[in-house]
Amino acid sequence: MLLWMDYAEELLTEWKQCMEEGLDASAYKELMEQIKKMPPSRERYRLADEVFSLVQKLPQQKGYAYDEPSDWDAIQACLPKEQPVLPGVPDREALSERIHGAWLGRIIGCLLGKPVEGRRTPELKEMMRESKNDPLDRYFSYGDFSEAFCAEHAEWMNREGFADQLGGAAPSDDDTNYTVLSLKLINKYGRDFTTDDVAEIWLSDLPAIVTCTAERVAYRNALCGLTAPETATHKNPYREWIGAQIRGDLFGYINPGDLKTASHMAWRDARISHIKNGIYGEIFVSAMLAAAAVCDNREEVVRAGLSQIPEASRLAERLRLVFDWSKEGISMEEAIARVHGLYDEYDGHDWCHTISNAMLVAVGILFGEGDLQKSVCPIVQAGFDTDCNGATIGSVIGMMYGAASIPEKWAAPLCGMLRTGVAGYNLVAISDLADETMHLIPEV
Repeated sequence: MLLWMDYAEELLTEWKQCMEEGLDASAYKELMEQIKKMPPSRERYRLADEVFSLVQKLPQQKGYAYDEPSDWDAIQACLPKEQPVLPGVPDREALSERIHGAWLGRIIGCLLGKPVEGRRTPELKEMMRESKNDPLDRYFSYGDFSEAFCAEHAEWMNREGFADQLGGAAPSDDDTNYTVLSLKLINKYGRDFTTDDVAEIWLSDLPAIVTCTAERVAYRNALCGLTAPETATHKNPYREWIGAQIRGDLFGYINPGDLKTASHMAWRDARISHIKNGIYGEIFVSAMLAAAAVCDNREEVVRAGLSQIPEASRLAERLRLVFDWSKEGISMEEAIARVHGLYDEYDGHDWCHTISNAMLVAVGILFGEGDLQKSVCPIVQAGFDTDCNGATIGSVIGMMYGAASIPEKWAAPLCGMLRTGVAGYNLVAISDLADETMHLIPEV
């Protein structure tokens, strides 16, 4: 069976997800464990369905500390009263430079993290030491590893993501596929696209095999005739994982300074596959990028993202914690260690969750001094979802400071080109993506 499609296999993820949402599933944990241990069979599948029906009826625990709606109007009612006032939109030439920088930074950050995606910190450190790239200050290259190491760790060494194996273009990756797909979405359906339009373009232009976790489940649900929000909630234990957070960049790109429009586009996209903090992660990123298009103050950019998510959410609480750390005067390394203290990278749920990874993104931006390398590399070294976090940070830094700020050592290996799994964009110039994005930004 394709990964992430067997609900019975992920029942303990469902249990943890329910508990974090304030749904008391403790009475069902033992049953879930027993079903998970069963060999694949129709009976196992049936029992997992029964459990899904049970957890759907769980009431919210009394005294739950958070208020986390998924409906747009309810989200708006839960935002902080104080909203940021941002600078005006720069002229078209300056904006074009920023948009190009955002695309370039996103692709660079993704490529930095791609060879070590899925590696836990000890494995990641082993790869860095073996390639004499510790601390990380350049791309991983396949040729930097000994034949013995490559043979011993063959499962780690997918050549596609290594800088010396690119063949003239950055490789296809879900983190860049979704940014390109969003571009195609706006071109096809316009700025007033609906969540149903998102479902349609997924099914027509995005192969199911290039989707992961919540997106793959939502894809299956859409094929079965479900519509949002059921596509996000039906047998989807990944509904607050990072998948939506990596899809929000383009909506920030095309709404410079307009946090509300960027956020609403992100919400319409996110709700096909996610709820609550899963949705907020995409809104957070989109709003940050809308702010970064007009502002080069890192703290203001992160605060702009925070301003568009419910104040009493778990994500907002953790992002405020990162702000507190930045005021304490601690090092970036200490901030990363504190994230590791809160989340267990060996637990797949923690490793791939929106909140743990959003915290690392905020650490990278707030502690990285506005420098691409200082912002992205330590966060890739930090583990968790390395390519996702590298891509998001690179996108924000590239947007704030423009393409000209990005050193040639990071840009040159891409040869100005990107491969994607999106129909019609299989091999595309990065400059063309930036130009196409500019055409979607209304003239001021």
